[in-house]
Amino acid sequence: MASPRTEQALARLADLSPRKIVAELDRHIVGQSEAKKSVAIALRNRWRRQRAPEGIREEMTPNNIILIGPTGVGKTEIARRLAKLSGAPFIKVEASKFTEVGYVGRDVEGMVRDLVESAIDMMRTEREAEVEDLANDRVDERLLDLLLPPPPPDPVPGLSPSGDAQRVFVASAEGNVTQEQELARERHKRTREKLKQLLRDGQLEQREVEVEVTQPTAPMMDAMGQQGAPEGMNNFAEMLSELLPKKTKKRTVPVSEARRILLDQEFDKLINLDDVVADALERVESMGIIFLDEIDKIAGGKGDFGGPDVSREGVQRDLLPIVEGSNVQTKYGMVKTDHVLFIAAGAFHVSKPSDLIPELQGRFPIRVELKPLTEADFVRIMTEPEHALTKQYAALVAAEGATLTFTADGIEEIARIAARVNARMENIGARRLHTVMTTLLEEVLYELPERGTAAEVVDAKVVRARLSAIAEDEDLRKYIL
Repeated sequence: MASPRTEQALARLADLSPRKIVAELDRHIVGQSEAKKSVAIALRNRWRRQRAPEGIREEMTPNNIILIGPTGVGKTEIARRLAKLSGAPFIKVEASKFTEVGYVGRDVEGMVRDLVESAIDMMRTEREAEVEDLANDRVDERLLDLLLPPPPPDPVPGLSPSGDAQRVFVASAEGNVTQEQELARERHKRTREKLKQLLRDGQLEQREVEVEVTQPTAPMMDAMGQQGAPEGMNNFAEMLSELLPKKTKKRTVPVSEARRILLDQEFDKLINLDDVVADALERVESMGIIFLDEIDKIAGGKGDFGGPDVSREGVQRDLLPIVEGSNVQTKYGMVKTDHVLFIAAGAFHVSKPSDLIPELQGRFPIRVELKPLTEADFVRIMTEPEHALTKQYAALVAAEGATLTFTADGIEEIARIAARVNARMENIGARRLHTVMTTLLEEVLYELPERGTAAEVVDAKVVRARLSAIAEDEDLRKYIL
């Protein structure tokens, strides 16, 4: 039975029919309707499986997908947006990073461990959002204690610091008689309320306070856990760092930085890490998505031996049990991969999907071929998506107080040049638009803000003037575009 938090995550999928999922993907990705339909069905099947009778539920394995198409056509973006839409743990890994057991390189089980780490970060972020208001209130109180330390506690009634019976009274103008400690408390309370208002108004952000912080781990621990260390060394280094006593030191920092330090400390107190780990493992097993890129790089042709690719078939055989469902040991416990959705992708220029070993081919029953992008697609990419490239550059220029406008014929000219360069050189799909736009607007972005806030209009004439000479020159184009 799924936990309440996993049920909430799956409930978000209840309103997302495959048609709505495709419509959501259309907001960010142009074209590739067949691929969008396949991943939308796979995502909806997650919710359908949870609503199936318990006896048959465990037998329903996900239909893993292979996306086939050249670079820059949207394979990675489709998978990334799908995971973001569903709130599922997601990682992207390159199959070429892994090597067969016995060779130097990463073990294929490392991608499941990375997925667990991603899920824990996701669950912790969700918990932080739930307790953020309470944590901020506590941080404000701690900051006020640092800015205005509380008065000393009252002495034992009737005793002076030396032990003699003594009581000090103060008479007010109205004739009221109050103990000195009570007056001090009232003054402290009034001053604290004033400081609290100033703190909330942001007027004390540069005031310095002294906070206690945990010192970083020893250099030896960092060396053991760094990137490239042998598999499992990261876990060993973390285990040792947890056994060693935590060292703290006091630092004098501005209130703005102290707020961040204290907020992390309050989150650690309010969030139960054991619950986070338990929910993360369950979320991985029921909703996890692994995007396995460059799978064509391990699909060698028959009889292709020797060199650095000697372990490609071994990698496929190591991948096989994970994709079909197995238990993977992580530092947080065992993780079952039976219901993790695998989306593989590759250009398959040299090899083809049939070059994969038959057992692995059978674990990816859904194959979708993505179409190369055309000039018309480039025009749509620069105008239709919610965060289109033209809108991004306009926002960059607007940050300097100027305006950047693209005319319809200017966008068409950019698309024409990008498509022509892709045809003559390496076809890198929509990524070519980034190189073309960067070259086109290089001078504008360099001269801001000295050039003033005059409006910049990019039309076909401007595009041809700045790019045609480069696009026509074979020697320059291969370096710039």
